[in-house]
This record gives sequence, structure tokens and C-alpha cells, in this order.
Amino acid sequence: MSDYFNDIHEQARLSARKFVATHVLPHIDDWEEAGEFPRDIYKKAGDAGLLGIGFPEALGGTGEGDVFLKVAVSEELMRSTSGGLVASLGSLDIGLPPVAKWAKPEVREQIVPPVLRGEKIAALAVTEPGGGSDVANLKTRAVRDGDHYIVNGSKTFITSGMRADHYTVAVRTGGEGHGGISLLLIDRDMPGFSTGKKLRKMGWWASDTAELFFEDCRVPADRLIGAENAGFIAIMSNFLAERLMLSIMAYTTADIALEASLAYAKQRQAFGRSIDRFQVTRHKLVDMATQVDIAREYTYRCAALMQAGKNPVKQVAMAKNFAVEVCEKVTREAVQIHGGMGYMRESVVERLYRDAKILSIGGGTDEIMKELIAKQMHL
Repeated sequence: MSDYFNDIHEQARLSARKFVATHVLPHIDDWEEAGEFPRDIYKKAGDAGLLGIGFPEALGGTGEGDVFLKVAVSEELMRSTSGGLVASLGSLDIGLPPVAKWAKPEVREQIVPPVLRGEKIAALAVTEPGGGSDVANLKTRAVRDGDHYIVNGSKTFITSGMRADHYTVAVRTGGEGHGGISLLLIDRDMPGFSTGKKLRKMGWWASDTAELFFEDCRVPADRLIGAENAGFIAIMSNFLAERLMLSIMAYTTADIALEASLAYAKQRQAFGRSIDRFQVTRHKLVDMATQVDIAREYTYRCAALMQAGKNPVKQVAMAKNFAVEVCEKVTREAVQIHGGMGYMRESVVERLYRDAKILSIGGGTDEIMKELIAKQMHL
């Protein structure tokens, strides 16, 4: 029903749908149980043109500025029913933009194209064991030593952390607070870098999530992204797109749960009739559909503002919080409608219910979003 999408968007949507149907859906349950998916899925996604959306054409991308191209493809990738797969496959969308925008030209041209082709994996490393949303107080330290930086510290909850080739790492190069933060591009084979064990999570099972360790890690000074002590601005500039993506993940997760519930309610018999014949079930489904539609349409409005060159910080924060709340409610009701089957691992709604929770934490917690909205309201 939306008029935000054009023919190019729909062609991209069909391409993503074919990719998911061919390469993902036949295997996704096994990958979820295994806790990872094959690395060659990145290459297949790159070959399908799904990884370069929003990146400069000169670096192998589709070009910048078409927000709804990203929305259309992201919705289809979420139809894999695995938020974990989408998060890991999409770790380049948070790790690579600072490199594409602010890295030195020779570094940018060396790093970005292979990642967009799916030959290499990029990740963002900001969160530390001592703090998540409080980015301005990160502790990982980088000290200049001639033509290198010496990095010491650790990161945690890093998506694609186990197998990324390149990490965009937030480090402290100056004093306390946001004014002392820089970004360094660190490769996995640099001396002093290591990963910990794979982290086990409530949801997003197919996502590779890890701890990172830096012990006198020597990083060439030309791997500084942007200016020294200007990393906080780069991190913040990334958040708008990330939060829009989390909103998309939330309402699409809810939509899949709604569709599964509609189908189940029509075929599940109780007391001599299908359960969709009971008013209590019908009204639940109506409420679920209403919430999903509103979350989707408001997110589209935020995407339209971004496409128009606006900076809708407040609106995107509102969209994320609202879509995530809808996602949690709808997936919970979906499990309830499925009854005992909804509690079984073979049921898609069980996975969706588990996967929903992380969306209120990643990209800034609900509470941080409310503080951000309050600030935009001058409260």
C-alpha cells in the first residue's frame, strides 16, 4: 500500500527475496542451532548486490542517498526469520561507513570494495565490558608511537567479532569524555589483537558475537579514521541509520509473527472450530495488525525525512522505541496464540520472541532513546 517505493526498489526487493529463498531459508534452522552461518553467504550476498547499498559507486556500491532501497532490501532479508543472520550479514553497515567517509583514500580503496563484494567482513567495535550506551567514557587506549598507535583494552558484544577481517575500533587518544575519542581501523592479523570465545546469547543465535582484546596492538597511524579525537562525531553520525535499521528489524519481526499467527489461527481447532472464530483471538490479531502497520508507516516517514536530507534524530528515536515495543508485544501474543507449539524450538514464533529482546538494547537502549528525545524536546 505504501507509495514510498519505486520500480527500482521493487526490483531490489525481488532480488533480495530470491536470495533469501534460494540461499537462506532451506538452511536457516540448522544455522540457528549451529550458532553460525557459512562465510560464503557473504560472497553470495555480495554477488546479488545486497551489501553495497548506500555506499559510493566509486567504491563498488549502489550510490548514496536512496534510503528506501535499503529499507526494501532490509525488509526482505528479515524474511529469513533470523535477526542474527541479518545482524551479522549487515555488520558492514555500522563498521564500514566511517571508513568509506573519513579513512585516507588509499585505505578506503583497499578496504571497502572487497567488503562490499562479500570477500571480507567488517565490524564495528565500540562497546566495552564496563559500559555500553555510555560511549563517551570508553577506556580502550591508543597511544601514538612514531608511525603507529599502540592499543590496549577490550571490547565486547561485537557483531561479526569472531570472523571479521577489519574492525572500526573506538579508542581513547585524548583526555576524558567524548572529546578524546578516535576511530582506528584494525585488521585481525595485526600483532597484539585477539578474540575471545564466541558469546552465547538469548537470541540472534546465528549471529557471530565476540569479545576482542588489544594487548600492545600495533596499528599503523594511517589507519586513523578522520581526525584524531574526532571519533565521537563519526560514531554518532552512524547511529541514525543504525536505529532506522533496528526499527525495520522490529516491525518486520512483528509482521512475520503476525502472519504466522494468522495462518495458525485458521487451522488450529479448539472446541469444534478454528481458533480464529473466537472473538478474543480475532481482536488480538486486529490489535497486532494495527500496531505493526503504525510502526511500519512511521518508520517509513522517518526514512522519507532522511531521504530529504533532514536529520530526524527525535523521530528516529521515537520510531525505534515504538517499533521495538510493538515487536515485543506482537511476538509475545504470537507465542500465546500458538499455545504449547509457540514454546517449541521448531516454531518460528519462538525464535522471533527471543530475537525481539535485543532490539530494545542495541543501537541505544529504550532509556537512552527517551533521554535523546527529551533533549530534542528541550526538556
